[in-house]
Amino acid sequence: MQRQIIHTPLAPKAIGTYSQAVRVGDTVYISGQIPLDPATGQLVSGDIEAEIRRVFDNVAAIAKAAGGSLASAVKLSVYLTDLAHFPKVNEIMSTYFSEPYPARAAIGVAALPRGARVEVECILSLA
Repeated sequence: MQRQIIHTPLAPKAIGTYSQAVRVGDTVYISGQIPLDPATGQLVSGDIEAEIRRVFDNVAAIAKAAGGSLASAVKLSVYLTDLAHFPKVNEIMSTYFSEPYPARAAIGVAALPRGARVEVECILSLA
């Protein structure tokens, strides 16, 4: 199967040796997104809610560029530097996703790139 690299200026440029997303067949693998403003490349300012919303906005922009949407998501991995923010992730996620929700894992980590407090990676099924 052929790989297609997905890129959109509506999400932050990759800050390392990776693509925003890769499509193989009807599956899209979206790289972990931290709360970078795509226009400035800087972390959004504000509370954890602003960071979580920016992350989901970034994931949504990439999903759209791949020909899908957040409704196409089948698996999310959420990385948090403080698991006390998990209820806020649930609250905000419910404004971006509707039932049936994708599968999801929440993982506590010591640190994330650029001092972010949240990162989300996603797998879409476009079938």
